[in-house]
Amino acid sequence: MFVAAAFIADINLGIVAWLAAAAHEVPQELGDFGVLVRGGWSKKSALLFNLISALAFLLGGLVAFFASQQINVSFLIPFAAGNFIYIAAADLIPEIKQSRALKTNLIHFVAFLLGVSILLGIRLLF
Repeated sequence: MFVAAAFIADINLGIVAWLAAAAHEVPQELGDFGVLVRGGWSKKSALLFNLISALAFLLGGLVAFFASQQINVSFLIPFAAGNFIYIAAADLIPEIKQSRALKTNLIHFVAFLLGVSILLGIRLLF
């Protein structure tokens, strides 16, 4: 829903939101597929259920688009940003802090810098 709200607010913001959502969702869906197959599902069933769950993205976009005719849906943008920050703070940072291995911490730091660099690159591009 927030991607649709971002497109409604500004086309450039929508593109950036879509790219950020894709960067998050593609690895997430691949991981889900792997977990389902490893859990005993056939590849065909796992792919089908992954596709069905991914359609929630389209459904949310349509709901936001049609809701925007009646209400201002721009509140979804900071709401989604807050949720992503909460997930990072509540789930990811404690996991990183538990690691004592220098190599693991270095990999996390480089991944963080890469993510910030990608965001900066997108910001400069748009």
